[in-house]
Parts: sequence; C-alpha cells; structure tokens
Amino acid sequence: MTADIRLLVLDIDGTLAGESNQINAPVLEAIAQVQQRGIAVAIATGRMYQSALRFHQVVGSDLPLMAYQGAFIKDPKTQQLYRHMPLPRQLALELLAYLAPMEARNDLSIHLYIDDQLHVRGIVDDTKAYAERSGVEPLAVGDLAALLTDNAAIETTKLLTLSENVDLLGDILLQLSQRYPTEDLYLTRSVEQFFEATHPKANKGEAVKYVAEELLGLTPDQVMTIGDNFNDLEMLRYAGIGVAMGDAPDPVKQGADWVAPGVEADGVAAALQRFLL
Repeated sequence: MTADIRLLVLDIDGTLAGESNQINAPVLEAIAQVQQRGIAVAIATGRMYQSALRFHQVVGSDLPLMAYQGAFIKDPKTQQLYRHMPLPRQLALELLAYLAPMEARNDLSIHLYIDDQLHVRGIVDDTKAYAERSGVEPLAVGDLAALLTDNAAIETTKLLTLSENVDLLGDILLQLSQRYPTEDLYLTRSVEQFFEATHPKANKGEAVKYVAEELLGLTPDQVMTIGDNFNDLEMLRYAGIGVAMGDAPDPVKQGADWVAPGVEADGVAAALQRFLL
C-alpha cells in the first residue's frame, strides 16, 4: 500500500482496453476496489470525447473526462465544459498544407476533429477501421483546408494523421518537431500508426494537473497515472506514481516509476494491486 494517492488516472487504448476494445473483468474489479477506498478515478485519452464516453461510464468515474490529449475536458454528468484548447487555426492550415501532397499520394489519411465530430476528405479503408473501433460516424467533407478557410468560426480540437507506413509518420514527427517548438504545437504519437497535433498546452500532463490541482486541490504526489505510449509521458512524469504498461515503447517505460504487465495480461489490475490495494 502506497502513501496518500487520492486520484488514479487511466489511459484507454493499450492500457484499459486491448484488442477486444473492452475492459476485462479483473481490471474493472480492481478499479472498483480502488474506488471503494475513496480514491477518485479519471480517464485521460487521445480519443474523441464521444468515443471515450463509454469507458468513462464503465469505470464509474465521477470526474470530468479528459479527451483529445486533454484539449477537451468535460463533465458527462453536468455537461460542463471545463476546458477546450483548439489547435491554432493558422497552424492547422500549415499542417494541412504540409500533409496534403502525402494524402494525395494515398500515403496517409488526415482526420480533423471539430465539435467532437470526425471530419475527413473522403472515407478510405483506414478511416473506416478507425471509425468502427471508435464507434463514430466520419463526415466526408472534401477539402479540409477549404472547410477551415470558409468557416471562420470553426475550431479544430485535434489533427490526426493515420498511416500504416510508421516510418513515414516518424519522419513527419521529426520534421515538424524541428519546425515548430513545443510552445507552438504539441506533437505526439499515441499508437504507432497515429501522428497527432494539438494546442501546445493540450497534453495529458497538463490535463491531469488541471483536474488534480484546480478541481480537486491535490498535489502531484497524491496522483497515480497509468499509460502505454508517448502521449502518456507527460502524465507519467507529473504523477507521484507513473506506471507504464508492458507493451509501451522503451522511452515510455524509462519515464515511468514502474512497468506493469501488458494490456492483454490485465496490467492495470497488477499495478493497482501493487500500489493501491
């Protein structure tokens, strides 16, 4: 049993949910036991709010849901929107211009998230698979840059680039990281096939800090976080206890205090047994 943890924050994909896209019974049971000890549970995910909602409900969280890497924090019970930090419009247009030739060659597909809806140029196989797993309906709108240019009121919560060519995404991340400093854009990979861009302050570390300190009056040492990928690094480093899943890339494991078994081996349950139960 570890000190005074009052808040547990969990990632979804690769942490709570594996191939089945569901949370296994042992993990749900361990989360329920943690809640019975008076520890609050929250979700922090790169997913869309509407896609993450069922996981938030299944774990029985009473806290706001941190979606889109923390760019969008909303309480499902009261519908209060605590925070929305959209991608700066000019930067969204610059990213679209940079990526458009690659999309035209079918090297990748681009997803824009506006008003918690998925907007794409056209519905390709990658988008179909993504939408099916996410449980969302993509909107095919043609030219994404024109959509932004023609509608001054539109705010883009996140831009995601999806490709099976993971080396290409690595190159894109490297090039754009050199072009845009961290104070301009937050750039990350949430899974190998995704490259994501959000507002510079929209990352899970900032989101967890906001919920822990501003909403609950906690300090970092009262927080435990569990995640499995590069977009979880900030919240793993923020928390008093940061746990990486066994399937996480090595730099993520190195940024954690402990490495749990993988998602298919119910690593979250193992971590909760070790530290909280």
